[in-house]
This record gives sequence, C-alpha cells and structure tokens, in this order.
Amino acid sequence: MFDPPPHAPDALAPGQLLARGVCRHLRGHDFVTLPEFTPERGKRLDVMALGPKGELWVIECKSSRADFTSDAKWEGYLEWGDRYFWAVDEGFPTDLLPEGTGLIIADAYDAEILRMGPEVKLPPARRKAVTQRFARHAALRLQSLRDPGLVL
Repeated sequence: MFDPPPHAPDALAPGQLLARGVCRHLRGHDFVTLPEFTPERGKRLDVMALGPKGELWVIECKSSRADFTSDAKWEGYLEWGDRYFWAVDEGFPTDLLPEGTGLIIADAYDAEILRMGPEVKLPPARRKAVTQRFARHAALRLQSLRDPGLVL
C-alpha cells in the first residue's frame, strides 16, 4: 500500500478541502491564493487571496461547529486583509458566524460567495508589507516544488 500524494483529496483534512474549493472559486474571479499563509509568527490564515487590483482577502475555513467554537483568535486576522470571510460547507450552522463578516459556502471542488465581508482598506504600509510577504511565500513554495531537496 502507498500513501496518497499530498494533493490527493483523501490526504487533505476537511478544512483543507474547503480551502481548495475556495481557491478554485476565487481563481475564477482573477484572485491568486495562498493556503496556510503566515502573515507573522504565530498566525496562520487558512487562505490569503490577492485580487487583480491589489485587494487582500482573508478566508478562514471551518469544517464543523467544534472547529469554529475552538477558534478564539480569528479577530486577530481582521488586520491582515481588506475583507474577511468564513468558508464553511452547506451543512454548517451559519447562524453561529459573526455579523459583519463575509460568508462562502464551499466544498472540495468549488465555492460560492453568499455574503461579502465589509471592506476595511489596509493602511498603505501594511498593504505593502503583506503583499511582499505574500510574494515571497509564493516564490518559496514554487522553488520548493522545483527543487524539493533545497532547505528553505
């Protein structure tokens, strides 16, 4: 028996499957995405999306009620993007989600934005720093795919 490759659907956790559907959907809106993006030490965003006009969206994927209720740090993620979204599956009790946030219904293959999160533009210095970090993360991931033995 062999282990499935890391990109195979059965090798991904439920939240990662939601993130994949979100990333696929956002690509159709000309956004590029980085799953599991770390804007600073101690913070990990499920999906960071960069739009065609430089807009930055933060998407947190919640696969269950327990996953959502155990997350006490989500409000600290608001300062990293222009909009904030929850991505959940169609069976998730969406009445749990805070008002004033965006809502995306997703599965492993696609998603739909049901509610836009309010836009709160990042300050220019923060936008520049996050965009540069996004670019560096993307480049490092590409380099590690092309040269898996390289220590990054």
